[in-house]
Amino acid sequence: MTSTVPLSQLREQAITLRRLGKSRREIKEILQIRSNERLNDALRGEPPLESTWRPNAKVGLRAKARELRSQGLDYKRIAAELGVSKSSVSLWVRDVPRPERLSYEECRKRHHAAMTAYWTAERERREAIKSSVKSVARCEIGRLTDREILIAGAIAYWCEGAKNKPGRPPCNRVIFTNSDPAMIRFFIRFLDVAEVERQALVYRLQIHETADVEAAQRYWLDLTGGEPTQFRRPSIKRHNPATNRANVGDQYHGCLRIEVRCSTKLFHRIEGWAQAVMASASEEEEEQEEEDGEDAMRLNLEPS
Repeated sequence: MTSTVPLSQLREQAITLRRLGKSRREIKEILQIRSNERLNDALRGEPPLESTWRPNAKVGLRAKARELRSQGLDYKRIAAELGVSKSSVSLWVRDVPRPERLSYEECRKRHHAAMTAYWTAERERREAIKSSVKSVARCEIGRLTDREILIAGAIAYWCEGAKNKPGRPPCNRVIFTNSDPAMIRFFIRFLDVAEVERQALVYRLQIHETADVEAAQRYWLDLTGGEPTQFRRPSIKRHNPATNRANVGDQYHGCLRIEVRCSTKLFHRIEGWAQAVMASASEEEEEQEEEDGEDAMRLNLEPS
């Protein structure tokens, strides 16, 4: 018998021999097949004998590889998916018929699914890292003393509060506006440490007209613990349809403006605290420059 036998007949004979327990080498000798490629064509789709599997072969991975191959994945992607070598994939799936080339839309669909799965896991990993870093940072700060609250509050006010500026009438009043509930709580705590009575505070909601003004007013009333009489009429901002705003929905509560009555003295105290904090940085730089200069002089005076 020669290898010139039609492939259909050769395939029928090869599969019969395979199911009788013959190895690839025995089938090749019996049917006088000279080409491994022709033998592969004759046995395509017929699984190898279980006796030829390696004793330590991972059966689960092999089955998964065959499933992925039947779905159209190439050797490289199967190897990456299962974390095995391409040679192992080749051994496991070489009898599985080559899948048809995927359409462009199917490729896009699979790529999108793969990217979605990747970023789902990646976001969880990054979120875990971020949470860990923030947790360590919170432990580094710990509980603030009253002095530290004054320092942090003065800087927060200098960033977000009303200040005197050249070319404008002097303010000399403590007015702080912010939309972050945590920042509003902290600033009220700062005023407590600065010995400001809660009754001296006046609140005003600033919000877009498209929002739920009454709900926002109740939200800030509960958060501050103030009296309704301390809240002035809300400042409503007209809606501009041309602006694509992101601060919408139930979580949008507008900004809260906190003004302290008769606060000229407090304003100048905050100004002094902030100036002291900012001046400390330049003082440290000057001290460091002096220390560096002394070290250089000492090195120059030492005998070589």
